[in-house]
Amino acid sequence: MTTPVCTRASNGMTRPSPYPSFASYVRARQPVLLRTARSLTANPSDAEDLLQTALTKTYVAWERIEDHRALDGYVRRALLNTRTSQWRKRKVDEFVCDELPEPDPVASADDPAERQALHDAMWRAIMKLPARQRAMVVLRYYEDLSEVQTAEVLGVSVGTVKSAVSRALGKLREDPELMLVR
Repeated sequence: MTTPVCTRASNGMTRPSPYPSFASYVRARQPVLLRTARSLTANPSDAEDLLQTALTKTYVAWERIEDHRALDGYVRRALLNTRTSQWRKRKVDEFVCDELPEPDPVASADDPAERQALHDAMWRAIMKLPARQRAMVVLRYYEDLSEVQTAEVLGVSVGTVKSAVSRALGKLREDPELMLVR
C-alpha cells in the first residue's frame, strides 16, 4: 500500500508539502545522486529516470526513515535495487533468420574500440622509447607542457627537449605497430 503524495484539505486548499526537508535534501544532493545513477546506466536520460524513481521511493518512505543522516545510502540502495529490477524485467526478443543482420563494417574515428586500440598501440610504442625521450614526449604531448616548461621540469635546455622529442617522434613514426593503425 502506498501513501498518497498529494492530499487536499476539506476546504479545497492544497496543504503544504509534508516533507519540506525532502525538497531541500533533493536540491542539495541531486548532482551527487545523479552521478551515481549515471554510473549505473549507459544513457543520461535513463539515469535521470532512474534517479526520479529512486527519489519517489524515498519520498514515500520518508516518514519511516529514522536516521536522516543515512539518506544517501538509502537513495543509493534504492537506485541499485531499481536498476537491478529494470535489468531483470528487460525483454529480449530472439528471431530466427538465415543471415545475421550485421551492420556494414565502417572504420570510424568515433568507434570506441578503434580509439582504444590506437591508445593501447601508442602506449606500447611510447614504452619502447628510452626513459628520457619517453618522459619528454609524455610531458610535451600528454601533459601539454610547453618546451620551456618541459625543460624546467627535467632540468635540461630547451634545445635538448626539442631534439629529443624530434628523435622520439621519428621513432614513433617508424614503429610497425603504429603503421598498422594508420
